[in-house]
Amino acid sequence: MKLSDYVIDCIAEQGVAHVFEMIGGAIAHLLDSTYDRQDIECVSVHHEQSAAFAAEGYARVNGRLGVAMATSGPGALNLITGIGSCYFDSVPCLFVTGQVNTYEYKGDRPVRQIGFQETDIVSIVRPIVKYAEMICVPERIRYGLEKAVFLARHGRPGPVLLDLPMNVQRADIDPQQLPSFFGSEEHRQLLAEPPPVTSRDIQAVTAMLEKAQRPLILAGGGVRASGASAELRELVELTGIPVVHSLLGLDALPGVHPASAGLIGAYGNRYSNLAAANCDLLLVLGSRLDTRQTGTRPSTFARGALKVHVDIDKAELNEKVRVDKALHADVKSFLCRLVKSLQRTQLPDFSGWRAMMDSWQKRYPSGSPVPSSGAVEPNRFMELLSACSSDGDLFVLDVGQHQMWASQSLRLREGQRLLNAGGMGAMGFALPAAIGACKAEPGRRVIVIAGDGGIQVNIQELNTMARHRLPIKIFVMNNRTLGMVRQFQDMYFDGRRQSTVGSYTCPDLPAIAEAYGLPASRIRLHCEAEQAIKDALDAEGGVLVEVELSMDSAVTPKLAVHHPIEQMSPALPPGELESVMVVDMLDKEDIG
Repeated sequence: MKLSDYVIDCIAEQGVAHVFEMIGGAIAHLLDSTYDRQDIECVSVHHEQSAAFAAEGYARVNGRLGVAMATSGPGALNLITGIGSCYFDSVPCLFVTGQVNTYEYKGDRPVRQIGFQETDIVSIVRPIVKYAEMICVPERIRYGLEKAVFLARHGRPGPVLLDLPMNVQRADIDPQQLPSFFGSEEHRQLLAEPPPVTSRDIQAVTAMLEKAQRPLILAGGGVRASGASAELRELVELTGIPVVHSLLGLDALPGVHPASAGLIGAYGNRYSNLAAANCDLLLVLGSRLDTRQTGTRPSTFARGALKVHVDIDKAELNEKVRVDKALHADVKSFLCRLVKSLQRTQLPDFSGWRAMMDSWQKRYPSGSPVPSSGAVEPNRFMELLSACSSDGDLFVLDVGQHQMWASQSLRLREGQRLLNAGGMGAMGFALPAAIGACKAEPGRRVIVIAGDGGIQVNIQELNTMARHRLPIKIFVMNNRTLGMVRQFQDMYFDGRRQSTVGSYTCPDLPAIAEAYGLPASRIRLHCEAEQAIKDALDAEGGVLVEVELSMDSAVTPKLAVHHPIEQMSPALPPGELESVMVVDMLDKEDIG
């Protein structure tokens, strides 16, 4: 059979029904192999970055594998941002790039290029993939494909890339004669899992919980990556331990669950940060504890607590925050063992601790009151949007202030998902990722929340959305500025708003949406918001709604540099923070 046909067969065998791509000559053979197939659809986008983000959204929702393809040279290079996003956020995706014929490839010769659009994509992406290889001989294709798919999902998930020269794509092969990766020595070595959590480890964590008065779970992206959401919920409902979330762990437990206590970190909820600051035992599940979670002084993070950190990636343990017990383990298997242990254990009553946290949540909501002018207040808008949504809806956030307003104030319902661009944090993520998510879950309502800056990065995919008649509801929070950096400039650059206001403009977004054939509307006042949201969510098919905001809209509260996470800006009135802190306050000289 033709090698390109074999590649598509293998992709379909993984349960992948959609390939996201932008056609180019170097992948023409591969895409031709999808023609007239009923089990796999090519979703043609208008920029390869969009293809990569769409594959990422697809994989995040289906939990298995996303696939994107691009031609050689500029096509392959345009995938890089999406590849990096998958790498940093542990998303299993297979990226397939076309390459010039092997006899045109420069190899080790000192010239810059021989073939048209020839680019050594494998060397370029190696730091941000789990595996990359150019398949130079047809006989290598089965081994390379099997290895790539295996590594994408094994251990800590992530992206892989195969580069296929055109003469390799069109080669004739006999699949039964090709060497397999499975059963090879390399496969056997890679099969080694992290050492299992020992009974002694489980007993130690159980003993810590028996002595704790204010325990807290920090749910990170690893809970979703390991498929452990059900196990987390079982632990929480068995013990009553409250849960705070990292940005990628926000949908590990529904926000409407009584134990869910919001987002921590630099852009977190004040009440969530107070919980992390005052706990006496912190169980960290699948989170890398980056600076946006801990603040810039990680030594002050949860300083009064014993800390247990569970992660599939050994390199993340004790990397940023020193912990009392570091467990190199799969979160799901750890939780299964811990739940069994705790079913035989009588833990203290944590209701007093939960009541304290509930009081903070009521006392310190994120955002500001609705302005006297009646303008839209972003956090209150997110609360309305959340209240109008339905169980099972899927939210996809772009990157910017709106991402933080939504992460602070959306209260996720049962069955809802929240896709957040974490480590890469690329503007332009949401719309293509939503297209991928829609294809992974046909008919499921997808809600995009974007900023006026982010939506313009991949605005061309409005055409893809309209062409495929996808039920994506887009809400663009438009403050006519690149607000996240503008807020940073206001804090640290004396309000010098270079490149965020004066030299930045936004076109008429509803007019652009209508040009692509999508209905569009505007919300100018808070009193209009609820009905406009309901109309958009109830409309058939995709829509775009522009939400007008003040240019000075800010994420509130926010953690300034050098401060522990409980000391967010704006500061509380004198003496109030001291009155709610259980652990000792830091001296001013300790804060620096």
